[in-house]
Amino acid sequence: MASQELIRKLEETIENVPDFPIPGIQFKDISPIFLDPKLYEEVIDDLVKFSKGKVDAVCGIESRGYLFGIAIAVALEVPFILIRKKGKLPPPIISEKYDLEYGSAEIETREGQIKKGQRILIHDDLLATGGTTEAAAKLVEKQGAEVVQFSFLIGLKDLKGDERLKKFNAEIYHTLQY
Repeated sequence: MASQELIRKLEETIENVPDFPIPGIQFKDISPIFLDPKLYEEVIDDLVKFSKGKVDAVCGIESRGYLFGIAIAVALEVPFILIRKKGKLPPPIISEKYDLEYGSAEIETREGQIKKGQRILIHDDLLATGGTTEAAAKLVEKQGAEVVQFSFLIGLKDLKGDERLKKFNAEIYHTLQY
């Protein structure tokens, strides 16, 4: 869906930082995008095209999912709902635990903000293994809503996050894939 021109601009802008945060990881630094307001607008336009007319709300995953997710929701004229790490939202909350490589984590959203029957887009900046995104989708389903789309600025193909999300029968979109 993204134009070759947008992909080219993003590939020239996103910085690859080797061995961060730990040796062997190739960190994709998206922060240079925010130095170019026109490029940021192009990214939002691309992500909005994917979802226009298909969703009733956007859920963004803390914290980098907010960077584009809020703008997507505003452009679509739908609510934006925060999905946060445990302990960051006031009650009442709904939570979902998920496993990490070592241990577990938990995400939350405020009870009542996701409405039964809503069609939800879950957005994050990057899809790696899909564990956090899968937990976010389960959090949405617990509240009687349906995840109809996932969107990401970047997808890391080798980590197979798409495979993990297929069980939700939702559309999956990445502006870029590595």
